[in-house]
Amino acid sequence: MNRVVLASANQGKIRELKALLAPCGIDIVPQADFDIPSVDEVGESFVENAILKARHAARLSGLGAIADDSGIMVDALNGAPGIYSARYAGEGASDNENLQRLLDNMRDVPEPRRGARFVCLVVYMSHAGDACPMVCEGSWPGRIAHAPAGKGGFGYDPIFYVEECGCTSAELDAAVKNTISHRARAMQCLLARLRPF
Repeated sequence: MNRVVLASANQGKIRELKALLAPCGIDIVPQADFDIPSVDEVGESFVENAILKARHAARLSGLGAIADDSGIMVDALNGAPGIYSARYAGEGASDNENLQRLLDNMRDVPEPRRGARFVCLVVYMSHAGDACPMVCEGSWPGRIAHAPAGKGGFGYDPIFYVEECGCTSAELDAAVKNTISHRARAMQCLLARLRPF
């Protein structure tokens, strides 16, 4: 179980997950190393999409697989962009285009209604036919800033204001982010469950 395929093509996620799993002796191999194409995310929830990705990568690699599906949920937008976070501005949109669309949609939203949270559902499948995958969730509360700040992270990090830290996620040191983020929380849960194996 030391070698696991990571079902993601997102370089930011790959960096974060490798850093989170390295101390546990789990060797993460990105799906690109097996020439595995991304699967269509046609699920209606974070967990459905994570399972689709993990099963696809496990089937084509012959290894156990870890996949996550994550996004930002904004209170004033009834949870949007949610599962559409990576394509909020349209298929193939850049991080900056998605972020700008969110800022445009939040332009007239007053401070008290700018609450948001990052959500991450991470799945581990021991093989492609695993009928009982491990599923863990992580959530990270914050607010939508009025303008981007910071150069770290990826995605919506420059506009996700973390009140406990007094800055955006993109302004946090990567080591700090990897202990408090939604992805870190989901992975901590998964690692606790994987240790007996």
